[in-house]
Amino acid sequence: MKIHEYQAKEILRKFGVATPQGIACFSVEEAVAAAKKLGGSLWVVKAQIYAGGRGKGGGVKIAKTIDEVRQHAESILNMTLVTPQTGLGGQTVHRLLIEQGVDISKEFYIGLVVDRRSQRVCLMASSEGGMDIEQVAAKTPEKIYKVLIDPTTGLTDEEADDISCKIGITESCIAEARKLLKDLYRAFDDTDASLAEINPLTMTGNGHIIALDAKMNFDDSAVFRQPDIVALRDLDEEDPEEIEAAKHDLSYISLDGNIGCLVNGAGLAMATMDIIKLYGGNPANFLDVGGGATAEKVTEAFKLMLHNPKLQAILVNIFGGIMKCDVIAEGVVTAAKQVKLDVPLIVRLEGTNVKLGKKILADSGLPIISADNMADAAKKAVAAASASASGSKAD
Repeated sequence: MKIHEYQAKEILRKFGVATPQGIACFSVEEAVAAAKKLGGSLWVVKAQIYAGGRGKGGGVKIAKTIDEVRQHAESILNMTLVTPQTGLGGQTVHRLLIEQGVDISKEFYIGLVVDRRSQRVCLMASSEGGMDIEQVAAKTPEKIYKVLIDPTTGLTDEEADDISCKIGITESCIAEARKLLKDLYRAFDDTDASLAEINPLTMTGNGHIIALDAKMNFDDSAVFRQPDIVALRDLDEEDPEEIEAAKHDLSYISLDGNIGCLVNGAGLAMATMDIIKLYGGNPANFLDVGGGATAEKVTEAFKLMLHNPKLQAILVNIFGGIMKCDVIAEGVVTAAKQVKLDVPLIVRLEGTNVKLGKKILADSGLPIISADNMADAAKKAVAAASASASGSKAD
């Protein structure tokens, strides 16, 4: 689960992390009023979307007058902002953050993520803060320092001071940096975050350490413990299909391809997408129906996939363990008939009651393409999608 920058900063401030003063706005007039309330002679007008790289896309502007605040708010609000993280379609800006300007002396990068290999939270820091941190990671990874934090002790003073020194924070700011890093770790741990990123972390001209930007993501499996965090969710920023999928206990993520995937189990779903790519195709989605799929659940899964105008074929890949093949076969037949499926359907079944499942498919009267194994299923799905696409162009 993601939240906006201004919301992340509100959380961080509760844990003692210093940030610029700012006000979230939903209209141009609110933006102007916010700048007047904040006072000063320099403001930053920032688009609020669930993506980074906003500055490169024109979503972050400096204003030196109230008139400039108005002009920037008018240009940014409701724009389609395209950044390296939004994809070519971009995201529409519905919210702004108006902040007081900060006298920047030096910029750094700070991030916290869960390191699956060590099963610890990893603190990452670099002297190369700013919009090009991805390039730093790719081209000069030695400039990124890491600390794997022991959960029994948390981030220690020694670890915080050491990494601060390595990235070039001056001696006079070490104490502030230590406090900020430890407060950031507490915020990460207490809120069940999966990511906490400050880019840039700023050392100001008068020698203070401030989080100039903030990004936080949260573990979906733990949000039931965080009702205050869930209340911050902005559904306008999320994929409508993914929201609908969650209502039916389906794990669904839209992708850019044309072959729909309906699979039970996240690992098998990823393997299915991989093998589709191996044989030259492109998956249209990740869709895990779980171990307890019913006919109703499968029907909703088909509906979700069919919302995609690029869809040219659907591959159902089921391993029947907890989920029995005859049950999924009945669900597939029911769903295909109910939604009046008009794209090729390839089905591969294996596991419990597989013979019965295949018989149900064969006796359905539907033009279902049966596959013997994953490779066979992927080849047939890619071929069917290609033929379907060619037929569409011919029409």
